[in-house]
Amino acid sequence: MKIEHNNLYTHFIFITKNRLPVITEKNRERIEKYITGIINNNESKLYAVYANPEHLHFIVSRSPKYSEEKLAGIVAESSARFINENKLCVGKFAWQESASAFSVSKTDVDRVCKYILNQPEHHRQVTFAEEYEKFIKYYEKTIQKH
Repeated sequence: MKIEHNNLYTHFIFITKNRLPVITEKNRERIEKYITGIINNNESKLYAVYANPEHLHFIVSRSPKYSEEKLAGIVAESSARFINENKLCVGKFAWQESASAFSVSKTDVDRVCKYILNQPEHHRQVTFAEEYEKFIKYYEKTIQKH
């Protein structure tokens, strides 16, 4: 059945292979623009993206044609190929084989966008390991309540 209207907001987190800090500030914006294009070309809309040295956050409104897993796979494969073909990091670039996808309510999209775009300031206070552990604990508790 065709889905005519949808409201499918997802916050994705990708981690570089072995959590190596290989995304440089010099190449960050170019990678983010490429990811924007990937998402737009797959009938989805990007609201915010930020590429940290060892991880990436982005929030999208997904087309119902794409599951979180399918969209994540397309973004990961295409962006890794782009980074490698353009030699945007030292050595062979790869994302970890799994990512995280968290649903976001429409009322929280603006808050999540601000969080993503504030990554440099955020990580001056909290390491990525601490941040990620907090995400997982929060969502595990949420799942167990239901």
